[in-house]
Amino acid sequence: MPVAANLVEAPVAIRVDLAAIFISLELSRSKWLITSLSPGAGEKMSKRVVDGGDVDGMLAHIAELQHKATSRTGRSFRVVSIQEAGLDGFWIHRILEREAIESHVVDPASIATSRRRRRAKTDSIDGEALVRALLAYKRGEPRVCAMLRVPTPDEEDRRRLVRERKALLNERIRHVNRVKGLLFGQGVSGYEPLRRDRRRCLEALVTGDGRPLPPALKAQIRRELDRIELLLDQIKAVEEARDVMLDAAKSYSQAPSLLRNLKGIGPEFAAVLWSEGLSRHFDNRRQVAAYAGLAPTPWQSGQIDRDQGVSKAGNPRLRSTLVQVAWLWVRHQPSSALTIWFKDRVLRNGGRQKKSAIVALARKLLVAMWKYVNSGVVIDGAVLTA
Repeated sequence: MPVAANLVEAPVAIRVDLAAIFISLELSRSKWLITSLSPGAGEKMSKRVVDGGDVDGMLAHIAELQHKATSRTGRSFRVVSIQEAGLDGFWIHRILEREAIESHVVDPASIATSRRRRRAKTDSIDGEALVRALLAYKRGEPRVCAMLRVPTPDEEDRRRLVRERKALLNERIRHVNRVKGLLFGQGVSGYEPLRRDRRRCLEALVTGDGRPLPPALKAQIRRELDRIELLLDQIKAVEEARDVMLDAAKSYSQAPSLLRNLKGIGPEFAAVLWSEGLSRHFDNRRQVAAYAGLAPTPWQSGQIDRDQGVSKAGNPRLRSTLVQVAWLWVRHQPSSALTIWFKDRVLRNGGRQKKSAIVALARKLLVAMWKYVNSGVVIDGAVLTA
């Protein structure tokens, strides 16, 4: 009986199975807060602030923590760290791993917080919460937090092209809308800045009251056209680089080629689906749907039982692309089992709730494509282009 009592009262940080120094990193542009819990120091957490970006200062403090723990206990301890995923990316995580420090990157939305209306929030409180979450995670408590699988530098770099193309397209849309807005204020409509003869058409435009375009307005539109043409060249260059990347991927992965073989999926959708989601490892279909933010979110308490829709907690680029692919799938794959399921469901609802049905189809389609590229299970009824 006394042995059991001693086990219960033993400090968590010095248990045999968790013999380590646990630290959390609260990162910002101006400062880094290092919160640590070391063996032999009881349950008191220590804090140290270093300048933002001072990697040497951070590593020196970690070495100091190891030296103090060894002096107190006569043993050497490994270091386990945790940080939130954020604007700093993963370069700090890679430095820690290079220094033989076990590093974890956590999804900040997965850490439990107080539900009080006015909860206190400081870097110190967040640092302690991260250390407690790390301790619970290392003890093996289920679902205490969600640790990220950090991509390799090559995996990160592969996603640059599709993300850059999306940013360029958004910028092109803004400039096109600006040109149309300027002309609409003069009573001109129907002008398309993306046409090849856009400059010739600009010279022939007249205002709604029959006047030539004012010279300052015409000069501004010409400068907008210069930006649009530059964006068109950059988009073309990015698309060429994307095609080269997909061709080079054949040497180590057949997933892009398999996706492009499906009718209705072109090189852009194949690149997004592969680089943003299907190049990762998943243990089951639930993980696949959760990563895309397409997993259902129930709300159940007592007699209340309703569905709040999809979680939207995963990769937003993958999720939006899947919804677009689902609409194209219905058009280009009319005889597939998934399209038949979608049409039957819409028919049962009297033609309503198409949006919720297409999101459900996107989830099913993602799982089916995951099985297709990993196990070679062809989607039932799908038409292949090759």
